[in-house]
Amino acid sequence: MGLFSRKTNDPPANPQMAELGREYAIAKRHGDRKAMNRINRQLGTSEPSSADRASFQQGRDAYDAIPPIKTRNRRKGR
Repeated sequence: MGLFSRKTNDPPANPQMAELGREYAIAKRHGDRKAMNRINRQLGTSEPSSADRASFQQGRDAYDAIPPIKTRNRRKGR
């Protein structure tokens, strides 16, 4: 029992696609449409296999599992 007891260490079939999925999730969280469209174009031209798609999704899910940081507005009222 611990903080990381539920973590799975299944390596992706294609680490490059997993990294691309992670970049896509980062761009989506930050609202970077330019980067999202660039990644979508890369995926559209290469026609990924089912293993590549699974690796891409695994990369997205790995980043989406990290909760966003709650920030405090320290300059409130200025």
